[in-house]
Amino acid sequence: MFKRFFSYYKPYKKLFILDFTCATLAAILELSFPVIVNFVIDTVMPSQDLKRVLLVSLGLLGFYLINTVFQYIVVYFGHKLGVNIETDMRNELFNHLQQQPFEYYDNQKTGKLMTRLTTDLFEISELAHHGPEDVFITIMTLTCSFILMYRIHPTLAIITGILVPFITAALVFFNKKMTRVNTEIYENLGEFNAGIEASVSGIRVTQAFSNEDFEKNKFARLNNLYRTSKLAFYKTMAISSTYNYLLIRLMNLFALLFGAYFTINGEITAGNFVGFILLSNVFTRPIEKINIMVESYPKGFAGFKRFIEEIDKPITIKDSDNPIELTGINDAIDYKNVSFSYSDGTSVLDNLDMTIKKGEIIAFVGPSGAGKTTLCHLLPRFYDIDEGSITIDNQDIRNLSLKSLRTQIGIVQQDVFLFPGTIKENIAYGKLNATDEEIDQAVRLAHLEKVIDGMADGIHTVIGERGVKLSGGQKQRLAIARMFLKNPSILILDEATSALDTETEAIIQESLSSLSEGRTTLMIAHRLATIKHATRIIVIDESGIAEQGTHDDLMAKQGAYFALYNAQFRN
Repeated sequence: MFKRFFSYYKPYKKLFILDFTCATLAAILELSFPVIVNFVIDTVMPSQDLKRVLLVSLGLLGFYLINTVFQYIVVYFGHKLGVNIETDMRNELFNHLQQQPFEYYDNQKTGKLMTRLTTDLFEISELAHHGPEDVFITIMTLTCSFILMYRIHPTLAIITGILVPFITAALVFFNKKMTRVNTEIYENLGEFNAGIEASVSGIRVTQAFSNEDFEKNKFARLNNLYRTSKLAFYKTMAISSTYNYLLIRLMNLFALLFGAYFTINGEITAGNFVGFILLSNVFTRPIEKINIMVESYPKGFAGFKRFIEEIDKPITIKDSDNPIELTGINDAIDYKNVSFSYSDGTSVLDNLDMTIKKGEIIAFVGPSGAGKTTLCHLLPRFYDIDEGSITIDNQDIRNLSLKSLRTQIGIVQQDVFLFPGTIKENIAYGKLNATDEEIDQAVRLAHLEKVIDGMADGIHTVIGERGVKLSGGQKQRLAIARMFLKNPSILILDEATSALDTETEAIIQESLSSLSEGRTTLMIAHRLATIKHATRIIVIDESGIAEQGTHDDLMAKQGAYFALYNAQFRN
């Protein structure tokens, strides 16, 4: 774990060396002050030479000015080092999450992932900055100040430093305990954030069902759970800091009491006594810093531990070693003996065979849960099959690069997701480098121009989070415009027109039909009136493909499709 942590310093070696060197030199200069005071009292002052006193004071002023520069470098560039490392970790984690498949997110809470990306990494910045230098300077300052104290009076030095082992033992004990408590805090914070995210996102449902009191109670439980974990941390920190405070004050007391005793007995001079007291303060200063380390380091290590746990989760769907670039669809899509189950063991498809020729419009119908959407999600490898193969132009999709495969597939899903921002920005998501002319054409094809013209800011209207300012039909048309702009070789329409009124649906169906020409289209529909024009209708049930054919053929068979159609239009 330490080796992995320090690997993040590699891009910033020069910055680390600058920070570490200045921090070390600053600590050495601090050690020189008691020695100079000792020299002034025992050597300079007895001579009553004010000129020498002035020269020594000017020398000290020079030390302080140099140390001031060192302090600035340590504070600014040291924190810059920490922030750079924190940023790199956050980028790495975000990129890792971007590559995780749908199944990973099926089992995650958004709030918990947000905690991993934010709070977990906040303390890492401080740990990355202060960690190595604090440990080194603490050891160096303790060692050097003890040596200087020992040179003044060995017995007095030993008496003063006799409590250090007890402080060290406490450090190890409390550090382990606080790391454990901090890990628990981060877990509870993840649940806390997930609860907030769900409550805020679902506020309209909450108010519609008048369940505000239920949500308040649920939030209060999460809030108290987080509070309890924080109090456990601060209780441990309080015990640690008060314990160390008492021992440090005892060290100062020992230095004063026994130093005075040895001075009165003539074993050390007044200058040595003053110098020893100043050195004892330097000696205890890094020990006091240990209290800060005990508070912040466990937070950083707990955050880094959770970061590593997330980074080490394997990416199950990724490119092969030598992926093939897919530039278009020239032949057919083949599902060969395809079987698929979700990670919880739920079997969806079993030994399914299907061929879709280029340019066909295939409509999938059947009961909910039969696997229609899953069947389509396997094609862009949102999930990977358990057995069999899916090929495009006789190339297994697992051998194609994910980017080129998904570039050739356009999807309009039943549950439209829109990003916060403007209408234009959401449409342009289909082709990030699209020109204004291309965006305008996509708007016209999706029959979205009347909606845009009716808004005060037109295409630059901000639609709110998840497009909350738009109606269901407007959201669907915006998503269809986004797909028109992408202009893919394969279209997947998952209830793409389900939120539209009958008149608008007819207009969009006409546009979709023109877009489908020369392209392969997979449609999932419950409203059977919208799929009569399909080249082939495939009925999916729990056993797989129940039957397939054109609308007229299937109606003539009077089988599964005939039953579905009559159930929908019996009146």
